[in-house]
Amino acid sequence: MTIYTGRGDEGRTDLRGAERVSKTNPRIEAYGTVDEVNSLLGVALPTGYDDVDSALRDAQNHLHVAQADLANPEPADDDPRITESHVETVEGWIDDADDELDPLTHFVLPGGSDAGASLHHARSVARRAERRAVALAEHEAINETVVVYLNRLSDALFTLARLLNARDGVPEDEPTY
Repeated sequence: MTIYTGRGDEGRTDLRGAERVSKTNPRIEAYGTVDEVNSLLGVALPTGYDDVDSALRDAQNHLHVAQADLANPEPADDDPRITESHVETVEGWIDDADDELDPLTHFVLPGGSDAGASLHHARSVARRAERRAVALAEHEAINETVVVYLNRLSDALFTLARLLNARDGVPEDEPTY
């Protein structure tokens, strides 16, 4: 089977239910941006820390679920969905990382180690994915837990970036005003 079909050559694509829509459709924008986050997590891996790598691989799988969830305007009961348990898993990553970190007392400039900077980049794209999902929800029904998940994931990526930088001995820079 070849990867190219030519079906998208005129700027249209299929949703999960086979409906053809423009590639600029808000639903495509939402799950396409989630795909960007997933790709950025792949760039960050491996980080050199098994616990962080495990969390990021789990997040990549969660993001595939989020993409399927957003791509399906009329999900069946057995279709992939982001659930509260996905959110709770991410909150656990944040809590575990926070236990190891000094308390946050100032804004942090994105950057640091290669892996830390990669996660800061992924965090900013996760925030964009969240905005795209919110924009979609303003016009169409979606699983609102996807928005919560993306919000929490961006928090986790920020916290994990801080954790990687701390473990690698890279100081956090704060903005000057």
